[in-house]
Amino acid sequence: MMNEAEFLTGYDPRAYPAVAVTVDVVALTIREGALHVLLVRRGEQPHAGRWALPGGFIRPEEDLPQAAARELAEETGLPGRIHIEQLASYGTPGRDPRMRVVSVSYLAFAPGLPDPRAGTDAADAAWHRVERLPDLAFDHARILGEGLERARSKLEYTPLATAFTGETFTVSELRSVYEAVWGVPLHAGNFHRKVLSVPGFVESTGETTETGGARGGPRAKLYRAGDARLLHPALLRPAREEEVR
Repeated sequence: MMNEAEFLTGYDPRAYPAVAVTVDVVALTIREGALHVLLVRRGEQPHAGRWALPGGFIRPEEDLPQAAARELAEETGLPGRIHIEQLASYGTPGRDPRMRVVSVSYLAFAPGLPDPRAGTDAADAAWHRVERLPDLAFDHARILGEGLERARSKLEYTPLATAFTGETFTVSELRSVYEAVWGVPLHAGNFHRKVLSVPGFVESTGETTETGGARGGPRAKLYRAGDARLLHPALLRPAREEEVR
């Protein structure tokens, strides 16, 4: 039997069909109380002029998370140092008209991200409310849909919501995150009770807001993210709560 060095000497990768790998990023933030996703208008074919998720081909020296952060920064001008996690892989034949392309998608979250600027091969970049989306290029509607469902589900059983807030926040501000991502109003008192009943979800800073609420109420307590990695009990979406009853 030949050894590995001998095998690699005679190995010809051109004997196999070419397959390219790309990354696509579902970047979410909350602006003016509503959940927004970052889209870029393609400046080149295929699908020139259509909106798409930020992304592109990986470079030979890159790992996948590096490529996702780079594409997000290059095509939009947004900082690469935000929470990014792998979402899923998509490899349906024909999803890209150029060649066989497998995409590894990523989910990114951050609070109050600024207006993006288009770069490299993007003609434009903008935040879009998730309920008012244009027709998307490639299979990006599917990727975005699965990214939104991942985000909504993770709010139930992880402290992901704190990735959409500042370093300190009120329970009311945290509730606004849940309402924006889930797209439903929540009962303030019930939400407050549930959040404080979950060990390690949030911890008090011992401080309060500088002023009271809009109606002149008392100043609100400030919290920071706790050390929990999973929420137990979970904070179920209203529809899910009805299902388990």
